[in-house]
Amino acid sequence: MDLFSPRHLLVILVLVLLVFGTKKLRTIGSDLGAAVRGFKKSMNDGDQEEQLAQKQLPPTGKDAEFPENTPGAGSPRQDDRRA
Repeated sequence: MDLFSPRHLLVILVLVLLVFGTKKLRTIGSDLGAAVRGFKKSMNDGDQEEQLAQKQLPPTGKDAEFPENTPGAGSPRQDDRRA
């Protein structure tokens, strides 16, 4: 004997309709759908913000850890050194 046979599901559906009514079930369904749409939208917005933040991060790797010495970046030039 199946726990959720079609006959059992039909009885449960009829009981739910009697308890809540069709108008209340329609309202619950539309509220649930709006909640799911809002959740999906916020997830997509979060992904877009994360991608934007990663684009704005400074580069990482060998060049970021050891930048080259450029003249005027605080390193002494050859003619400025004193012997």
